[in-house]
Amino acid sequence: MPAMFAWQDADSQLRVVVAGSGGGIGRAIVEALLERPGVGKVYALTRRPEQGAAPGADTGSRLEQRRADIGSDDSLAALAASISAPIDLVIVASGVLHSEALAPERRSRDLDAAAMLEVLRINTVVPALIGKHFLPLLNKRRKAAFTALSARVGSIADNRLGGWTSYRASKAALNMLLKNFAIEFRRSHPLAVVAGLHPGTVDTALSKPFTGRVPAEQLFTPERSAAYLLDVIDRLEPADSGSVFAWDGQRIPY
Repeated sequence: MPAMFAWQDADSQLRVVVAGSGGGIGRAIVEALLERPGVGKVYALTRRPEQGAAPGADTGSRLEQRRADIGSDDSLAALAASISAPIDLVIVASGVLHSEALAPERRSRDLDAAAMLEVLRINTVVPALIGKHFLPLLNKRRKAAFTALSARVGSIADNRLGGWTSYRASKAALNMLLKNFAIEFRRSHPLAVVAGLHPGTVDTALSKPFTGRVPAEQLFTPERSAAYLLDVIDRLEPADSGSVFAWDGQRIPY
């Protein structure tokens, strides 16, 4: 069984919110959290709770699945009001790369205004609204963290191939959003960490059409990626707030 988080007291039980728990990585994160003895409660937010992590025989009341429209300001406000502070960890695991109506652009002539706005809404605006309502709930007395799944392709400095314009832009905007949150909440929550996390290339529906040429050793299962991400979160310190980190703990440049 995985150990407790290094940053929690021996007698404490962490309270965690996972937004987007119905997706492949989100579901794996919830399940990995429930394997840790120091996690006392996981609030799993998803539009379809039936797709989220099923409570195991030993989870008892530790898992609380909440039906939520995480793109709705009103829905998130009601959810936050129903969850009492303090929260020790928030993980935003929602996002979109493609769908039946969306596809990553290869060239500028492929850009479509409606599609671009939808990618930005899901990948940037949704995490912004989640931060708006849940960052104030973070624990002020000890280390707490607000994290969101970003992507290496959102790095401007690391962009050498171009393409995927909407997705890259949405993740670059997300990184700026997290930096802003880190600066603002450093005043009221000096022990908090706000960070973006790159999960690697994960074998989920989000990346399925683009994994054909990925070497097997570089294609992670959701469970493997979730374990890496929780280990990265465990190692983060308040001085790291506002930065973006890959699954192996390496800092990704903006």
